[in-house]
Amino acid sequence: MKTLTEKTLVWAHRGASGYRPENTLSAFELAAEMGADGVELDVHFTRDRRVVVLHDERIDRTSNGQGEVTSYTLDDLKAFDFGYKFYGALSGVRISTLDEVYELLAPTGLTVNVELKSADSELSAACDAIAKKYGMENKVIYSSFDHLQLVRMKAVNPSAFVAPLYGFNLVNPWNYAVDISAEAVHPRNILLDRIDGYVEKCHKAGLRVHPYTANKEEEIKQLLDMGCDAIITNYPDVAIALRNQYCGK
Repeated sequence: MKTLTEKTLVWAHRGASGYRPENTLSAFELAAEMGADGVELDVHFTRDRRVVVLHDERIDRTSNGQGEVTSYTLDDLKAFDFGYKFYGALSGVRISTLDEVYELLAPTGLTVNVELKSADSELSAACDAIAKKYGMENKVIYSSFDHLQLVRMKAVNPSAFVAPLYGFNLVNPWNYAVDISAEAVHPRNILLDRIDGYVEKCHKAGLRVHPYTANKEEEIKQLLDMGCDAIITNYPDVAIALRNQYCGK
């Protein structure tokens, strides 16, 4: 099946998080070195309203600190080691701001999928302003499980590329996505074979299909066969090799 994109793109989930601490500059740098077409990341506000790259609401799982990210200032967060849990020892890996990620990736031309994790009503506008600051407006895709955040993003910037995330059997997702003015859908990868013609129906509606998070070779092969427009994975090198093997470079 043909994709809407020129080829199936490979986006590194939280960077090359299978090999480096997730959502860190190190993981994004490795993804670029591996030849990924883009990276996926997650954002929250700090107490002093800086946009930082972090998946969880708390810092416990990914650092040697504890507590909610919104209870700390950026300077506070920079004191914690965000590679500690990955390496099992202090590593000197610090939390990244969205500004720092764009400074790193803007020269590479990679797409950045920004997942709006917080329900804060000001987060969309803050992320849009940062993208404009670095000339990244046309390289950023906004996704969220909180679809109101996508509506807010469209209100802030009607030309923003948005895509609803969902991990359940959404009925006629192609209709729903069009209703909220989305350009793509981001379903959990295991949902695509539960509805006949899932990708084809999305494409007919003008929507790209970017499933998450496919890490096993058989999962990646299946998504390539379906003609997905992008695959989000912790192992971009594996997905790139499979794409090149089965679909050509």
